[in-house]
Amino acid sequence: MSQTSASRSPQRAAAGQTKDSPKDLPKGPLAWRQLLSWLQEDGLLTPADAERVTQRFAAGDSAQHPLVRLSGMALKRADTGAALELEPLTEWLALRIGLPYLRIDPLKVDVGRVAEVMSINYAERRKALPVQVSLTEITIATCEPLDVAWVDEILAHTKKKIRLVVSSPLDLQRFRTEFYTLAKSVKDANKKTGDSVAHNFEQLVELGKSNRQLDANDQGIIQVVDWLWQYAFDQRASDIHLEPRREMGAIRFRIDGVLHTVYQVPLAVMQAMTARIKLLGRMDVVEKRRPLDGRIKTRNPGGDEVEMRLSTMPTAFGEKLVMRIFDPDNTVKSFEALGFAPSETKTWEGLVGRPHGIILVTGPTGSGKTTTLYSTLKRVATDEVNVCTIEDPIEMIEASFNQTQVQPAIDLGFAEGVRALMRQDPDIIMVGEIRDLETAEMAIQSSLTGHLVFSTLHTNDAASAITRLTDLGVPSYLISATVIGVLAQRLVRTLCPHCKQPDTELDEKTLAEAIRPWRMNGKVNAHKPVGCLECRMTGFKGRVGLYELLPVSEAIRGAMHPQVDMATLRRTAAKEGLRPLRLSGVMKVAEGLTTLDEVLRNTPQWEA
Repeated sequence: MSQTSASRSPQRAAAGQTKDSPKDLPKGPLAWRQLLSWLQEDGLLTPADAERVTQRFAAGDSAQHPLVRLSGMALKRADTGAALELEPLTEWLALRIGLPYLRIDPLKVDVGRVAEVMSINYAERRKALPVQVSLTEITIATCEPLDVAWVDEILAHTKKKIRLVVSSPLDLQRFRTEFYTLAKSVKDANKKTGDSVAHNFEQLVELGKSNRQLDANDQGIIQVVDWLWQYAFDQRASDIHLEPRREMGAIRFRIDGVLHTVYQVPLAVMQAMTARIKLLGRMDVVEKRRPLDGRIKTRNPGGDEVEMRLSTMPTAFGEKLVMRIFDPDNTVKSFEALGFAPSETKTWEGLVGRPHGIILVTGPTGSGKTTTLYSTLKRVATDEVNVCTIEDPIEMIEASFNQTQVQPAIDLGFAEGVRALMRQDPDIIMVGEIRDLETAEMAIQSSLTGHLVFSTLHTNDAASAITRLTDLGVPSYLISATVIGVLAQRLVRTLCPHCKQPDTELDEKTLAEAIRPWRMNGKVNAHKPVGCLECRMTGFKGRVGLYELLPVSEAIRGAMHPQVDMATLRRTAAKEGLRPLRLSGVMKVAEGLTTLDEVLRNTPQWEA
């Protein structure tokens, strides 16, 4: 966005470079007749549509903003036929009068500083909202860019440059209420919690010993926590971080795998927020010296139940809290929605339909293993079978499973859990992770006695899962007798469908180099990220899975005897038709779903 010079008068600054000279622009609130005249001058309205608007609007006045009224008329541009909805109309108005257009992104607004510039009553009266505050400049969004006599008042009050931008009237109304309500809640909460905060780890320990509790039930704290959750659901966040820092506490959301700073609150407020959330999660509010785990169930704006896993950790400046959000819509998906290719779906369904054997899902933390396993188990958990799990922790409560939590304090680990599950008449067993030889041996024993076992490993690719089991001490003959398939996976960000553009510089030769020695057939339809308001100018929106599926065939089993050799195993898998993670990713690039950089960053190089 272009900068507005502070040396110009507010009225002239609001006008900018327009088709009319500044002195010709009307002053005061926008009128529908003026907008209609400008739309006709710019060739955006047909005479018939202009007449229809005149007949409708001339019948009586309305309290609605004229842009909102025009957007409700279902008008279409005379030149392109595109719908003249509220956002396009607002953007056109900004261009018409020479001001930057801004679609407000809540994640980029320092909500705590909004109230420093003007009160909510003043903002409502002036149809304005501060959106950015720096040391020298304040950016204020307005839907009345010609009614700006008030700018001099803000200039005198703040002693900073004022930069005006044009935003949608409905966005201003919505965020004005939201931002000021939140700012008031934080301010009230800060007053009641006081200024006494544990500033370092030693003080935090003493505070825990003193049995002192902050007021977690204060109304201001309750409002802030409720807002935080609903805001996270609205922004598609997968994790919420409450991080105490030296001066302030930072609230961050992980969206599409990337962390965004959302808000900063006083340390006293963050401490009370953490206490409130721990209380709801049935955790020890007083204990701040050691890590704790908990769970909370709440509802998203749509009314659906959402479960969150809580984890605390003592840090140098206080207790850090991370909330992992498990939205049912995201946790259980169809194989196609996960990103499986049709051939992979068919092979995977064949593996999970087997009566016994071990199926391993591998990948680093955050690669989507849990979603894949829950989606798969949900598909096979019919009334005719008994699905039992042993997890650490239970990621999400599912009514069709019998789920057990690992409890190291009472010697209930994965191996002991599997041993106990064997006496529970299971058909399908899911072991959260194979970490040691004892757990691996119990999983193998379960498979040999006629059960289908699912589990996870942390390895780079599918073939490495086999060698990982040998590293744990499992004999190769037992691996070949029980493991029926390995699925390695990664998550990559998908391009925003609203702004992505064809990438003419990325050719087949470049893609072929990335997947050598494999060849890729089919047309390349590569796209590149651009950035728009829908994706917060990142160019990406959402994520998709990349998969490397290795069914253990007779040839693969032959490569395991007398011992497992990684190179031989990979060559055999390649001959059997294995599609490595990088090839799977490049195919998504060719389909225009993601970028080559995103694939190269998230997938290992194939080593035959």
